[in-house]
Amino acid sequence: MEETRLMLAAAALNQTPMDWAGNLQNIQTAISEAKQNNTNILLLPELCITGYGCEDMFLSPWLSEMAFDQLLKVKEWCEGITVAIGLPIFLNQSIYNTACVIKNKEIIGFTAKQFLANDGVHYEPRWFTPWPAHEVQEFERLGQKYKIGDIIYEEQGVNYAFEICEDAWRPNRPAERHMPKGVQLILNPSASHFALSKTDVRYRLVVDASKKYQCAYMYANLLGNEAGKMIYDGEVLIAQNGKLIRRNELLCFKDVDMECAEVCFSAQPEIAEVIEYLPPIDENKELIAALSLALFDYMRKSRSRGFVLSLSGGADSSLCAVAVAEMVRRGVESLGLEAFVEKALFFSGEDKAGLAQLPQEDARKAIVNRMLTCAYQGTVNSSDNTYISAKELADSIGATFYNWTIDAEVQGYTSKIEHALARELTWAQDDITLQNIQARVRAPAIWMLANIKYALLMATSNRSEASVGYATMDGDTAGSISPIAGIDKAFIRQFLVWAQQELGYTGLQYVNNLQPSAELRPSEEEQTDEKDLMPYEVLNMIERLAFHDRYSPEEVYDILLEQKVATPDLLKLWITKFYSLWSRNQWKRERYAPAFHLDDYNVDPRSWLRFPILSGGFKEELQRMQNK
Repeated sequence: MEETRLMLAAAALNQTPMDWAGNLQNIQTAISEAKQNNTNILLLPELCITGYGCEDMFLSPWLSEMAFDQLLKVKEWCEGITVAIGLPIFLNQSIYNTACVIKNKEIIGFTAKQFLANDGVHYEPRWFTPWPAHEVQEFERLGQKYKIGDIIYEEQGVNYAFEICEDAWRPNRPAERHMPKGVQLILNPSASHFALSKTDVRYRLVVDASKKYQCAYMYANLLGNEAGKMIYDGEVLIAQNGKLIRRNELLCFKDVDMECAEVCFSAQPEIAEVIEYLPPIDENKELIAALSLALFDYMRKSRSRGFVLSLSGGADSSLCAVAVAEMVRRGVESLGLEAFVEKALFFSGEDKAGLAQLPQEDARKAIVNRMLTCAYQGTVNSSDNTYISAKELADSIGATFYNWTIDAEVQGYTSKIEHALARELTWAQDDITLQNIQARVRAPAIWMLANIKYALLMATSNRSEASVGYATMDGDTAGSISPIAGIDKAFIRQFLVWAQQELGYTGLQYVNNLQPSAELRPSEEEQTDEKDLMPYEVLNMIERLAFHDRYSPEEVYDILLEQKVATPDLLKLWITKFYSLWSRNQWKRERYAPAFHLDDYNVDPRSWLRFPILSGGFKEELQRMQNK
């Protein structure tokens, strides 16, 4: 074949479901930037006109009609360029997830997704219908006829086709059919959610495909916290014949992040520039990048004015505080001080002018001071160590910090119940009640602060606590957002040590020297979380084997016994406790504040893991384990 050179571009977009004006603005910005780079083909992410996370709104035919109206606006911006853009199409009482190709202001066709994601956090078959392989149809809209289906397109003699996200993750992927038809370029518009180390898998998927099929492969993902729970890393990849040509910086704070490359198409294509990809992934860096971007998008898209946090001095609340500080640091680094403050939406002109006069580190602390309000709410059971831990961390990052006690409120409620029952409440008889009232009484005042500040209240429960219900409903679970409910406690503890050493958060030295404790029992009992439960590392092993790997209690026991995690009797005790607590606390997981999906699984019944509120509690399964 004769040599052809095409300027290819792919753009990650930070979209919002059904934000028509905002989504179109980002699309227009990407098209304008691509034109400035003399781009021939621009690839935009999956369903970027509507947003990927419209959920059951996709079932409303009007949504697809509205999306098509937006498509006709986009078409007019495509003079002298080919643009691939995602939207739903309602056809024959079915909804299809499509990529539309616009060439020089003319709609050429729609490729419909053939494999629908239906595992983990994905529920695509609820909304969309898969398109059959090889089939091409014609439909009419507003007096115009369009092709839809399994289409091969052409640009300056170069044949190209699509794999839409999940299409590429299947063994019988569309690329297997495209190559015999002379396809030299595959475009993949995606909405591939973030999970720790997932970028490594995605990189191999793209680069290995370009090698196997001896083609160029271009990939564009969504960016940011689009709809509340899922985070998208905005990955852009351009590869050819097994070599990576372009890859962007993931999880940036931009609305549009584009990569361009001139790609040679010939029998022996010249690949002038190659990027070396260097695994392994640092999951600590990944976590804080995803968490800080997710918080920023959640804050600004909900039109909130920062965050309020009950800062106990423990690991979980400390991570929440550091995440806000990192949100500011990373956001300013990504966008610049002025653009970051402008994008946050709630700073006045006077605020902006004042911040501009400060050295950057002082300006960042001043922003944190406005964005994060913390309160230490102590009781007679609280230690000096946790107070020092909370205050030193808040001061070191610049957060607003308050300190008060709640003993009078606890005593008030306790006295009311003692009077009603005509008996004294004691730790021997009323342990859980006396613990829970302390956690629960902390909620009203911290909610008041959040209301006054028009801010988001951060709930601080982690995934390990959620699994076993080790949290007080309407106490430490109270909040507008539960940012770390997708991360296990063992990971959090090692992360905080890393953040102290690698990110310079010296205020974490105090929490890193403490054993995790609810501090709800009298201090002489020396309460710790692991004494109440089990070692967090073991809890996480049981949780993963049970729900990620889907083993029975008996199989979990056999695996951990073979690994010599503990003695048989101790393992049986821990496994029984885990499954018993899991079963009786599903109602709590149903009521948690929205949580971010950060790992390769979570226990949120509204996203990854559904479980009945009422169940048999694994009684027979646990008995079989006990009989071993």
